[in-house]
Amino acid sequence: MNNSLNLPLARSAVDRDYLQRKNPDLFVELWANKNTRVLPMFDQKILLHQVADKQVAQLKLFEVESITSNDLLVYLGRSLEASDFEPAGTPIVLAVVSASAAKLLEPDESAWVSLRRNGAGLSDRDAGLYAQSLSIANWHESHPRCSKCGNPTEVIDAGWVRMCSADEKEFYPRTDPAIIAAIVDDKDRILLGSQGIWEDNRWSVLAGFVEPGESLAAAVEREIFEEAGIKVTDIDYLASQSWPFPYSLMVGFKARARGVQELVPDALEIEKLRWFSRAELAAEAQAILLPGKLSIARALIEDWFGGELVSASELKA
Repeated sequence: MNNSLNLPLARSAVDRDYLQRKNPDLFVELWANKNTRVLPMFDQKILLHQVADKQVAQLKLFEVESITSNDLLVYLGRSLEASDFEPAGTPIVLAVVSASAAKLLEPDESAWVSLRRNGAGLSDRDAGLYAQSLSIANWHESHPRCSKCGNPTEVIDAGWVRMCSADEKEFYPRTDPAIIAAIVDDKDRILLGSQGIWEDNRWSVLAGFVEPGESLAAAVEREIFEEAGIKVTDIDYLASQSWPFPYSLMVGFKARARGVQELVPDALEIEKLRWFSRAELAAEAQAILLPGKLSIARALIEDWFGGELVSASELKA
């Protein structure tokens, strides 16, 4: 897999084993397989193993007998790499559980964690499982009814399809594509913006959702002009990664501003805009809040900068 920016959520070591999704007896067979493991998720949170001699935590998977009830099951596939607790080839199932079921598994509520801020250090297997699980769970939560007739839908195909029993219409998981771009000027400074709903000192590269009928490059041009009032050229794709909040795909680009142009924040989303030189960002990084290490936004900034940055985001954590 080409992941030149080393994006945390662009990694995976899971065979999704999609042909098994049509097997009507799949979960019966998986529950009869002593090697099957279950990843429980409660309120978008999971549990972790803390391995004493390692800095990296690992997802905590359970034997099937431990999961006494669930709100949703999704077959995730078979692992392609081993962990300290499971061998390669382990069949893995996501189980979205209720508060009472979660309490039986782990009564300490603080042990259930979201990895949005601290999931950058996961293994390839766990990064892929986390992104896959959270995205599909979020999609199910927001699509309980048929968009045509409003009737409840039922989960089929091992958790990968919902079907309306009234009109037999099938609904498949959606992924919302969004572009995100590192824009530089003729002095090789990077453009960062700050949204009005953020803290005063939080900055990031600009991003936005792709609109219907729009190419990715056209979305870059439009979003940068709408949010910053400038025209860009030399648009180059860099990398992409899942962003399961709730179920997006972030597609990263770099581009160049066309000559000297006035920055005009749209005042709807972007309140402030600024060109940063490398020297300025190096001097100010620990006083400002940059995007978290899990995000492609941080990777784009550090790719332009030419190395790792330590920002107030990490010092605050």
